[in-house]
Amino acid sequence: MDDSQYGTRDKRGNWTPNETLQVAPYWTGQWGKMGQFLVGLVWPWNAFHMGTAFLYLWFVIPDRETLATFSWDWALWLLFVNMAGIFVLYGAIEFFYYVKRIQGDRWRYNHKFPADNPSDVFWFKSQNLDNFLRSFLTGIPIWTAVEVFMLWCYGNGYHVFGWVDWQDNWLWLAILIFLVPAIHEVHFFCIHWLIHTPFLYKHIHSVHHNSINPSPWSSLSMHPIEHVLYFGEVLWHLVLPSNPVAFMFNMHAVGYGALNGHIGFEKLEVTEETAIDSHAYAHYLHHKYFEVNYGADGIIPLDKWFGYWHDGSKEADARMKERFRKKKERLNAKKARQTPAE
Repeated sequence: MDDSQYGTRDKRGNWTPNETLQVAPYWTGQWGKMGQFLVGLVWPWNAFHMGTAFLYLWFVIPDRETLATFSWDWALWLLFVNMAGIFVLYGAIEFFYYVKRIQGDRWRYNHKFPADNPSDVFWFKSQNLDNFLRSFLTGIPIWTAVEVFMLWCYGNGYHVFGWVDWQDNWLWLAILIFLVPAIHEVHFFCIHWLIHTPFLYKHIHSVHHNSINPSPWSSLSMHPIEHVLYFGEVLWHLVLPSNPVAFMFNMHAVGYGALNGHIGFEKLEVTEETAIDSHAYAHYLHHKYFEVNYGADGIIPLDKWFGYWHDGSKEADARMKERFRKKKERLNAKKARQTPAE
């Protein structure tokens, strides 16, 4: 496929899409784009996360009576399945698009590949190995621990308002499933903005941002405290009237779905004429510029409302640089007030 028809490449070889990012069309009154938006919201990624949630509920997770009693048997089985699932999904994209490089740097935002640029900020000077180990040593175990806790709560009927079933509450549960992406964006924006405050960024979030040029294994490469905050999103299902289908979909949207923002390509070519949209550009810009697009998807456009939105345009670049300039001036003025006169 010819990516030059859809974007431009700068002198360094980095590719930028021609189309800028847009918030959800219902915020701008572009109702004619709602069909396209809904299709993109569901297919392929959220459909995949829902599909894997059903597979877990059918073949992996034991019955409610078993869940009522914590057992290492079913907890470790769940951990194994999560590790295997992440290894297959993330590993396949890493292998074909980063190791074999089957589409070269077509559709790739940053033309460099992490494996070609060793750095002392990573374990063993390797971004890939560092990210892989952090994902499997802390990321997936913490994801699983939250999942086990939620399933144990369900098994024992623990919920602020009570778990609900599909037969009597199908309409609400269907609405809740469609609200999961919005729940994720609001939760992610809040915790993401929080861990970008200076102290928390230095001691926690900087681990994730070491991967300025992210790849699939960067997706769950975080400090353990960030893992807890990130996967803790699913705890909202102990407050909202919910069901295992809804909270497992949410679990997979944050577990398997962390991949989306870190693919590094605008599209993944499947055949010569078919490609999958990654929806990675907004979060790629966050890794590039650090203080933009904390939530990013535009379903609930908190970034736009609070002035952090970057749509990839030159105008957004100018606004960002002006914001950075004013921030620097405030910091310098604060430092000057704190410095005693000689």
